[in-house]
Amino acid sequence: MNSNMHLFFSTPIWASKIDNYEKTNQKMLKYIIDLQNNNPEGILKSNFKGWHSEDFNMKDEQPINFINSIKNNINTALNDMGWDLANQSVKIKSVWAIINEKDAWNQKHHHSNSDLSAAYYVSAHDNCGDIVFYDPRPAPVHNHPISKSPNNLNATVNSVKPEPGMLVLFPSYLEHSVNPNLSNEKRIVISFNLSLERN
Repeated sequence: MNSNMHLFFSTPIWASKIDNYEKTNQKMLKYIIDLQNNNPEGILKSNFKGWHSEDFNMKDEQPINFINSIKNNINTALNDMGWDLANQSVKIKSVWAIINEKDAWNQKHHHSNSDLSAAYYVSAHDNCGDIVFYDPRPAPVHNHPISKSPNNLNATVNSVKPEPGMLVLFPSYLEHSVNPNLSNEKRIVISFNLSLERN
């Protein structure tokens, strides 16, 4: 019997290391720690016990250099999606940092009114807290058969283990959370939202 399986309505998540990430991470680490020193309280969003910065000033040198360092990785995702970049402009609407020390975590949330969202790891260690993604389709979440073992077709939850220099891109509608940091090291991530706006 001939049979073709089509993966319609798949949810893409891109995870890739950026070039020369050590240099980028060194500079962004200093920038983020300076922000934390200037505003130790930070702001409250999805973070529990963690520090969440205000949005970066995108006129500052370091955020500009950071965005330039990840452009090739972003372009891969944009090309995979087949979006029309001749009639739309890519806009990065907000960029911020989160520092999760031991036992800090982030509750389930999504980023509304954007097309792609991102997590970039400035500092990541074993057991520092995976980023967890949840099936966006309501039907399999509420009713699904028992599986012998999880795979890409039957799992309703999947995760990505952070690594220094890794950029994770995902659709902004996709709900995600961050597991508790069980290490004794800081987990430092830069997040941002990206939208395509008609010219």
